[in-house]
Order: sequence, then structure tokens, then C-alpha cells
Amino acid sequence: MKTVFGYYKQYIPFMIIVLVALFGQVWCELSLPNFMSDIINNGIVPGDMDHIKSVGTIMILFAALAAACSITGSLFATLTAAKSARRIRSDIFRKVTSFSSAEQDKFSTASLITRSTNDVQMVQQATTMALRMMLFAPLMGIGAVIMALRTSVSLSWTVGLALLCVCGLMIFSFFAVFPRFKVMQEKLDRINLIMKERLSGTLVVRAFRTEGKEEERFDAANIDLTKLYIFVNKCLAFMMPTMTFIMSGVGLLIIWAGAHLIEADKLMIGDMLAYLQYAMHVIMSFMFVTMIFIMLPRAAVSMKRIGQVLTTEVSISDPPAGKALRCGPEYPVEFRNVSFNYPDSEEKVLDDVSFTARPGQTTAIIGGTGSGKSTLIKLIPRFFDATEGSVLLGGTDVRDMVQSELRSHIGLVPQKGILFSGTIESNLRYGNENASEEELTRAAEIAQAMDFINEKPKGLQEEIAQGGTNVSGGQMQRLCIARALVKKPEVLVFDDSFSALDFSTDKALRKELKENIGGCTFIIVAQRINTILDADQIIVLDNGRVAGKGTHSELLQSCRIYKEIALSQLSEEELSKAAASGKEVN
Repeated sequence: MKTVFGYYKQYIPFMIIVLVALFGQVWCELSLPNFMSDIINNGIVPGDMDHIKSVGTIMILFAALAAACSITGSLFATLTAAKSARRIRSDIFRKVTSFSSAEQDKFSTASLITRSTNDVQMVQQATTMALRMMLFAPLMGIGAVIMALRTSVSLSWTVGLALLCVCGLMIFSFFAVFPRFKVMQEKLDRINLIMKERLSGTLVVRAFRTEGKEEERFDAANIDLTKLYIFVNKCLAFMMPTMTFIMSGVGLLIIWAGAHLIEADKLMIGDMLAYLQYAMHVIMSFMFVTMIFIMLPRAAVSMKRIGQVLTTEVSISDPPAGKALRCGPEYPVEFRNVSFNYPDSEEKVLDDVSFTARPGQTTAIIGGTGSGKSTLIKLIPRFFDATEGSVLLGGTDVRDMVQSELRSHIGLVPQKGILFSGTIESNLRYGNENASEEELTRAAEIAQAMDFINEKPKGLQEEIAQGGTNVSGGQMQRLCIARALVKKPEVLVFDDSFSALDFSTDKALRKELKENIGGCTFIIVAQRINTILDADQIIVLDNGRVAGKGTHSELLQSCRIYKEIALSQLSEEELSKAAASGKEVN
């Protein structure tokens, strides 16, 4: 919570203005009953119209001043809440985008979305209410009590009785509602998680005909949240009529007791009516305090959840400015005795991996499912950091480089293609905003994407739906490859990026890559032997360890695991032919 409170320091001048405006509003509103009492006691009873007019004019001025103070206070309270909420949202976004996979897994995507939207909105609403009501209600309540006692001490027992009833209601509401606010946010996280899974897995759900099961899962979470909301709102619904009953009852008591005092010439009519208004101010103030006590616990839960995100230490961070290094003029990628295991896991995913991928050469990585191929290449751009050993780019440990500097040299094409809503052109420019149209076209040609781009009615200006749902898997993958090429990186990493392409497109694409950007350091993770037959170096992984290293023909002779993978895809005759010619099999 201290983290969130820090966002309000910048707006202390606004808060001071709100406080001054509230003092002015309270002073004006507490003065009005006195003026009314004066008119009744000294104007209406004697029939002095001049006195009524003069005091009435003052009342109008005080009412106008109270309205101006209220408007000013509301305006600056809203500005404070809105501007601080904007900064919180921006910092959450920046923080979340700096998270590694370990931090994202800790919170879950659905929870992070809830914290950056619903929780921030709750804090914003609470801030507005706190600046208005939390200051206004105590000032008005204390001032009204003082003014009521000045008006008539004999009627003070009525206000005391009312306060006892209101305080009892507040205590009940606090203990009945507060514990459920945290549960409410957690249940909201659960609904967001189910909705996200349902939307992202629509095709799988339909293929397995589990729509009913998913609806039942969502309904169960939805019903839980609904029941909790109903309970909380029942408490709120119970409070309002109860407060109204207390106000009405106190009003009747004041009139009854005041009538007896007036009859005994111990109280004037104007003073009784003024006391009645002060009593209503006291009760209304405590009602506002009750609302604050209901709102603030929920806001406190939201603040805590936001603070957990903002104070989370990122496991992958830049080195201190004075220690940051730059890579050399050449861009080989070297793995030096690299081992890796995920947080909270003792089992090594990678174990003592060493090899060097050199510029102008193609290094391929192959292995069975779960052998650590994708994890290995994620160490290069520091999506993870090696547990032991080091990964070097241009002779510099990647952990000694600023992440933006490191990643500026790397073009990564992920296993699962991701496109953003916009146009084909805007997606290609994601790699380089200043790229010319010729550069975009050339990158698309190398990636074998121009054929289907030209078939689109708008060409490069064709709209891409959210998630790239209006293009096929192969088209999406080629656009992702083109996007990486537009960046013109020194290191190109393909994480099984050719699996969605047919053999002829795969072959043509790799040929274009070799002819046009052969100076890059190419690292290819592949499942298909046909894709890596002509690689300069093939790394075979087995259970996180290097089981073989060499060319295709060398590994056929020296690595049993590689030969088993190869024979599972090609015949002996095809492999022998490929090994002899040094070319891939069509």
C-alpha cells in the first residue's frame, strides 16, 4: 500500500485546494441553520420583513459560496484520482512488460489484467471518495456536534443515541463485508482466467465438443462471484433504509423533546429547527463515514494487489550503468558450459551445454520433445538467464549487456507466430519503424510472403485481425519471418519457424536467406531433418545435454540419437543420398 500512496505525493497541492474548499463548504453549510434560526426567532415572530430580507440575502450568498467550494473540491479531487490512476496504470504496464516468464507465471495473465484494470479503477473511485467524503464527513460531523451543543445542550441525548445506533451499524458492516472483498477480487481473477482460456482455446473446445463442460465451469465461477456480490449488496441495501430509519426516528425525538422545551420556555422554535438540521448533518456525516469504511477495505485489497505487482523484483534486469558492456564487432553466439533449471525446480532442463554459432554459418538444433531446444535459444535474448555457465554474444556475456542493446542485434521468430491488429505493413514495421517500402517488400519476398500479399485487395495495407486470425498458419509464420528480416539483425533465431511451411516454400525461403543475408549468425531449431541437412553445424540435444555435434553426414556416423531421428523421417536410401551430395531430399 505504501507503494501506491507514493503516487499521490505529486498531487499534494491539489489535495490542499480540496481541503481548503471543504473547510469553506463546511463553514458555509453549518452557518445556514443559524441564519434560519435568526430569521424565525427575530424576523418571522416579530414580523420584521427587513430583517428577513437582509439575513435571507446573506443565506443566499453563503449557499452560493458553499456550492462553489463543493464544485472546486470535487474538481480537484477528481483530477487527483484520475491523474494518479493514470500513472499507476502506466507503471503497471511497464512493470508487467519487464516481467520474465517466471514473474508472469507467479501472477497469471488473467490476474495481471484484473489488477491493471478493475483494481486500479477501484483505487481511483476510493481516492475520489476519500478526498471528498473522508475529509468532509469528519469536519461536518464534528462541526455539527459543536454547533448543536451550542444551540441546545438539553437535546444532546438525542444525537448521542443516534450516534450509538450508527456506530453499531458501522461495526456490523465492517466485520460482515470486509473479509469478503479479497475473496471477491480472487473470484474475479478466476472468471477472467476461464474467459481467457475459453477464447484462446475456442477451436480445441469445439473440436472436442466440450462447450457444455466449459459453460458449466464458467457458470460455477460466475455463480460464486454473483452470490458474493449479492451478499455484499444485501449488507449495503440493509444499511441505507436503516440509516433512513435512524434519521427519521431522531428527527421525531428532537421534535417531541423540543416541543416540551418550547412549551416550558426553555427553547425557541428557530433553535429547535436549527438543532434538527445539525442533528441531520451529524447523522449524514456518519453515514458517509460508513460508506467510506465499506469502500476503503475493498480499495485496500486492490492497493495491496497493485503493490504486489509494482514491488515484485524482476529476475532479469540490466547491469548497473557503469558496468554495462557492448558486444564486439563480430556476432558469434557462444554457449559456454550452460546449465539451466526453472525457478522452484531442482531438475535441470539444460546441463553443461557448450557450442559456438558463428556468423555466416547456419547452426541447427534438433532433439526430441522436451530435450530443451526452445529453452536453449530463449537464453540468447535473456528471456531466461542461465543457472550455470554463460551465453556470450560477440564475446560479451549477455548478462553484462543492457537488454535493449542485446535484443537490438537479435531477430527472433517464435515457434507460435504472433501478429498484432493493424495492417500487414504495420506488422512488418514492428521490426523497424523507419524501414522503406522497398525494404518491406524485399523482406516479404525473401520470406516467400509476397505471393499471398499481392493476392490481397489492399496488398501491404490489408487489415490483420487481432491475433492474426484472418491469415493461415503458414502465412502468419512467413509474415513473422519477414518482420524479423526488416529489423536487419546480426543474429537470426528461428524457433521451429518452418514447421508450418510446406517443403517447397521451406526450401525456397532458406535459399533466399542464404543468398541475401548470409553474413548473419543463423540459429535454427527444427523438427524436420529435411530443414537442417545443409546446416554447417547441427547440435543434437537429448534430455538437456549435447548428444552430438557436427554436420549431417558426420552425425549419421557418430550419433545414434540423430540417426534414429533421421530414420524416423527419411529412408536409408534418402539419407545416404543426402549425405553423399550434401543436399536435402525433395
